[in-house]
Amino acid sequence: MPNPKHRHSKHRRDKRRAHDALTVPGTSLCPSCGERKLPHRVCPSCGSYRGREVVETGSQS
Repeated sequence: MPNPKHRHSKHRRDKRRAHDALTVPGTSLCPSCGERKLPHRVCPSCGSYRGREVVETGSQS
């Protein structure tokens, strides 16, 4: 198995890792309650999806 002959510099290592940063996922507003949610998913706060209640949540009384 081949081994590296020379050590890679810190600059070269950091250039390779320049694209490894995490990005914040895009969110949208829920039309029924106005909370932030992931697109194409049930709203975790009110339990609605595309204008109708899909999941019952404990927050409603």
